[in-house]
Amino acid sequence: MSDGSVIVLVLLYALLGLGIGVLFVFPSLRERLFAKLAVIPSRLEQAKPLAMTPWQRLKQMFVGLLHALQQGRWLAAAAVLIIATPIVLVLLIRLISGPASYYDETVADPNQTVAMLLRGEQLVPPPPLPPEAFMTREVELIQRVLISASRDWSLMDFDFQQRLLLTFRLMEERHGYKMVLLEGYRSPERQNTLAAMGSSVTNAAAYQSYHQYGLAADCAFLRDGKVVISERDPWAMRGYQLYGEVSESLGLTWGGRWKMMDLGHVEYRKPGFKKGKPPEATPAPAQQN
Repeated sequence: MSDGSVIVLVLLYALLGLGIGVLFVFPSLRERLFAKLAVIPSRLEQAKPLAMTPWQRLKQMFVGLLHALQQGRWLAAAAVLIIATPIVLVLLIRLISGPASYYDETVADPNQTVAMLLRGEQLVPPPPLPPEAFMTREVELIQRVLISASRDWSLMDFDFQQRLLLTFRLMEERHGYKMVLLEGYRSPERQNTLAAMGSSVTNAAAYQSYHQYGLAADCAFLRDGKVVISERDPWAMRGYQLYGEVSESLGLTWGGRWKMMDLGHVEYRKPGFKKGKPPEATPAPAQQN
């Protein structure tokens, strides 16, 4: 239940208790109210010949209630002040101190796999795929793009590498999709070569892509020992949607949200990092910071 729902319920219970409390604290007000309410039926009987509409009858009842309360307005105001003060104080304390915790705060993350990563478990990259895994018709169509792609996990930023490895693990454990890295680190020369192929490949020149900093990767799926990339495959398309959800939950940016969608692409927009200029040196093998 959200904090807003809790506050609304508290206010409703407070109003109900306030009304009951006023009647018990002030007997004279209670007697006057009951006396006024007792008169209402007879007044309604007298109003029958006038053929009042249901709305008019409701309005008359409401006016009668207001008149009854007005007779003891000062007593009612005092009762409201006395009974409402503790409730208002509780609500103010809640708003100032922030939302209350309804869970055991010793459990930082219900997902044990994520918790293990946060505790410092270092995930290990999978072994390279055999060449025959890439011998499919759809891979052959983009072979000129993949032929010089780097799939060396050690050239990737360590924080990004670990998030991507965790994405792979969760995709397989939760959804049954085994994933494969198509390209990680990309040299500036290769980036310019791809950019020259046209916008259907990439719009980014050298150092305009997170690939040059080891902070981006293009990924696909492995089914029956073969790489599956095609977006026309319903199974793969569902996989890309799940891949986007899982990667985003781990702090990565998914290319499937872009205007020119890149479903297999994820990147890590590392806090404090700005792309646009050459790194000081070629990325060193990934190691824990």
